Amino acid sequence: MREPVLEPPGAEVSDDVRLDPLRRAGRPLDAADLAARRQRSRRANFIKWLRKVHGWVGLWGAALGLLFGVTGFLLNHRAGPLHISSGTPQVTQMQLALPAERPATPEALAQWLQRELKFDGKPGKIRRERAHPVAWGERSVVQPESWQFALMGPRQSVAVEYWVGNGTVAVRRTEGAFFATLNNLHRGVGMGIGWVLLMDTIAGSLILLSLTGVLLWTELNRRRTVGVALVTGSVAAAFALGLL
Repeated sequence: MREPVLEPPGAEVSDDVRLDPLRRAGRPLDAADLAARRQRSRRANFIKWLRKVHGWVGLWGAALGLLFGVTGFLLNHRAGPLHISSGTPQVTQMQLALPAERPATPEALAQWLQRELKFDGKPGKIRRERAHPVAWGERSVVQPESWQFALMGPRQSVAVEYWVGNGTVAVRRTEGAFFATLNNLHRGVGMGIGWVLLMDTIAGSLILLSLTGVLLWTELNRRRTVGVALVTGSVAAAFALGLL
């Protein structure tokens, strides 16, 4: 029979020895004990890896996560019954004279306005109403074709209305307040592909944080039934409240 190996008085005891009851007792390890130790070691390494992933992912999305949390709260209260105002917009309207060679399409008009107004907004959906006859009392007249669209940016937007054949185009510029600008950043209004891809990484970070958080809870807490009940209950409550 093997004699137990005893630590000399005053010697430091490693974490492996302190956490292993068999080694603390001085018992020799058989095959079953070694297998149990390997399983505990794999589980400890997995939890350590989960914590690192959870921490680094959370650090990456911390600042923008705060932005999305604040703006998400404001967007959730953009209408009644618990309306929170995002500020009073500043509106300016004017008639802008067109060049001698008038734009032939709404897209060409949008490009001309971007250059003329020095506004790098992204064109929104174009509404194009073809020329058609309308009744005017007892007469029938032809209403000319009209174009309506908007140039969208995070800080301001320009609504455009043009009747084909006119020498001017009506533009209506709206400058949002600070919180309105933040809301536009949240929704990606008028933003380029770089911002969109950055927001995709934040969305992926939130998904990873959720998954690693659930895994950490299940690995560190024995009451897994309670965790399953909480997750299932929260999903069910969200759907129920959303459908009310």
